Amino acid sequence: MKRLSITKTVIITGSLDIKLAEKLIQHGAATKNISDRISTISSAFLGIPYKASTIDEHAKEHEQLVIDFSGVDCFTLLDYVESMRRASSWAGFIRCLRLTRYKKGTVAFKNRNHFFTDWIKNNSSHVTDITKKIAGSSAAAEHKTLNEKSDGSLYVNGIKPARRKITYIPSNVMDQSILDKLRTGDYAGIYSDKPGLDVSHVGIIIKTASGAKLRHASSASANRCVVDENLLKYLSTKPGLILLRPV
Repeated sequence: MKRLSITKTVIITGSLDIKLAEKLIQHGAATKNISDRISTISSAFLGIPYKASTIDEHAKEHEQLVIDFSGVDCFTLLDYVESMRRASSWAGFIRCLRLTRYKKGTVAFKNRNHFFTDWIKNNSSHVTDITKKIAGSSAAAEHKTLNEKSDGSLYVNGIKPARRKITYIPSNVMDQSILDKLRTGDYAGIYSDKPGLDVSHVGIIIKTASGAKLRHASSASANRCVVDENLLKYLSTKPGLILLRPV
């Protein structure tokens, strides 16, 4: 493992180092189809260990752009894949990561996209919410005050609660007609029914001959790494699904 610090950027390499990452970015850039590009890029992360709080371990008052390839959590996996699919070089990846992870690309704790639906608000040039389009009349919606628990305390201190309408597909309405509308590369948020949260987990949809998979950084004791799991089986114990599509 190698750790570098470059002007407010912390880079920690693992099985994926800068040279390999740049080759992956360039290969992705040469792939015109977005679904194929995301599939190729995200497949390089399969088997990389699950590692929680790779960003939060750094002091809030000294926020740095963290690139940690030694391990990922569910959200940093999406950060890296989305940023790589929009870049054509290592320098471009760093720029895209700032714009993906932070509002207007300004590296600061208060500007970080702490919630999945922050992407809808702050990254609308690159992803679009397709949940309602995919589910039609089967979609459900809840108004939530994100970051505020039922007792009034906060999930993330220092972030002001925000009122937001959350549209999701209930797991019990997921059928083949909905699965057929999914594309490889769609970003999936596992809807949370807890007050103050939009999702409990995120991943990437991968369509295969054996069915739709969820590619995600799994914290489950049987995995503890980035894996592919059957989407319907995974959703069978979850409330629902939010879908964002890269554009």
